[in-house]
Amino acid sequence: MKYSELVKVYDALSATTKKIEKIDILAKFLPRLKDHPEWIYLLRGRVLPDYDEREFGISTQLAIKAIARAAAVDSKEVVKKFHKVGDLGDVAAELIGKKRQSTLFSKELDVARVFDNLRKIVDITGNGAVDRKLSYVIELLSSAAGDGSVYIIRTLLNDLRVGVADAILRDGIVVAFFGEDREMRDKVEETYDKVNDFAEVFAMASKGKKGLDSVRIVPGRPLKVMLPVKVTEIDEAFRICGDKVAVEHKYDGFRVLINKDSRGNVSLFTRRLDNVTNQFPDVVKIVKERIHGNDFILDSEVVGYDPEKMRYRPFEAISQRIRRKHEIERLMKKLPVEINVFDVIYLNGESKIDMPFIERRKVIEKIVNHEPWKIRLSKQIITSDKKEVLKFYKEALKIGEEGVMVKRLDSPYRPGRRVGYIVKMKPEAKDLDLVIVGAEYGRGKRAGGLTSFILACRKNAGSRELVEVGKASSGLKEKEGSDGTTYKEINDILQPLIIKEEKGYVQVKPNVVVSVTYQNVQPSPTYNSGYAMRFPRITHYRPERGKHDIATLDDIKKEFLRMQKRRKGGLG
Repeated sequence: MKYSELVKVYDALSATTKKIEKIDILAKFLPRLKDHPEWIYLLRGRVLPDYDEREFGISTQLAIKAIARAAAVDSKEVVKKFHKVGDLGDVAAELIGKKRQSTLFSKELDVARVFDNLRKIVDITGNGAVDRKLSYVIELLSSAAGDGSVYIIRTLLNDLRVGVADAILRDGIVVAFFGEDREMRDKVEETYDKVNDFAEVFAMASKGKKGLDSVRIVPGRPLKVMLPVKVTEIDEAFRICGDKVAVEHKYDGFRVLINKDSRGNVSLFTRRLDNVTNQFPDVVKIVKERIHGNDFILDSEVVGYDPEKMRYRPFEAISQRIRRKHEIERLMKKLPVEINVFDVIYLNGESKIDMPFIERRKVIEKIVNHEPWKIRLSKQIITSDKKEVLKFYKEALKIGEEGVMVKRLDSPYRPGRRVGYIVKMKPEAKDLDLVIVGAEYGRGKRAGGLTSFILACRKNAGSRELVEVGKASSGLKEKEGSDGTTYKEINDILQPLIIKEEKGYVQVKPNVVVSVTYQNVQPSPTYNSGYAMRFPRITHYRPERGKHDIATLDDIKKEFLRMQKRRKGGLG
């Protein structure tokens, strides 16, 4: 397949904002990829499944250098046009297009070559990596027609701009092979939640329903966790979960899926599918020593504690362990953790997801060997007494837990779903998880780094589109060494994510999720959501969470309406 044919699909997808039209474009194109299911990644600007953390490693500066060499112009000319146009893809198309017009012969680029070169770029590491990556980029750009170079650059910069979110690609696969069958839509979604790999889902779907039925959970491969519904009242928890429920502590840690494959290899994945095995060798050691089974996948919460005072610490205190890839030994001693196991998904060659929760609990009771401050089962009661639940809830809050989880006893485990089998109940608080989409450089004592952060939520639950809801300049720590994330740490994380910079303001890739508290929500023409948080304050950096975890515009609107109702009732 010629790359120009894929470019036409990109152009068609870019030309519409309508979800139905995008799905129709994909449904007509996807069957052409049957022999190369991995090419489906290109529709989302990737060459790897979503759970694979590797990236192209191409910065804006490196892209500018590649365009200049491919077009045989000075880098200053590329920069000048970039400042004028604002899109390096368009700059590449203009400059390289002129170069190709003066070239007598050039071989047309095909998709296989683009995909192979992009995969090679991802895999390049070590000495001379930058120059080797650059050579592959120049090779692609030199062979690409104008429009092709647009999307090659945008792909390399993780900014494809064709609007193919997970749900759109999923529905494109459904329509391509099953038409408008709602049942098959759910089947495809369920399959994706188990494998987190659109190439694999596509390959299965192309073989029909039997192909999707062949999906298997595999230890060692990331799996989406089952998610709870949020409630604030015990009556609501019982209404959702039944007359008799399991109630467990909700720990202030981070979600970890513990995997052990048949060869004995242990791997750890967060709820956003990040592999944190190397950051937690202490957890790996405990798992090998204290959990019995040839292979398994267990759901757990890893919680930090103070090794001197022997008491639990808030998530923010240990969050740095998730993102640090150096000084592991020192952090293990300074910030030890305890594993709290609460569910089993797979054990000894068998999936347990369809087993009732109460039976799954019995399984983990048999295979987890408790050791204080190392590993334990989540604290649990089973009851139909609301007063007993309230007492358990208050006791959890008293010792510093976030609240409780209430679980339906006969429920299966459904990866990636908020299906009402479990609910979380904690004190109502005005805090939201949001993503940083822009930032401003500080002044005075904070000069030299990014210190004010533009925050965004999802436009709706099924969309990747983001809308801005405020700017936060407070909450982070000034000095390194204190518990919590510092301004310098967030600055260092954001710098490689900068897409565009102008007069002290930068636009960044929306990869950094933070928890934010605020006084209230009010209408605002300043942000494209139409709302703004008043006095927002960043309380936590959430490296274990992704954009799919953040609040939606509906959450913002509900909070605004709640505040309006309180004022009218004389309570605000």
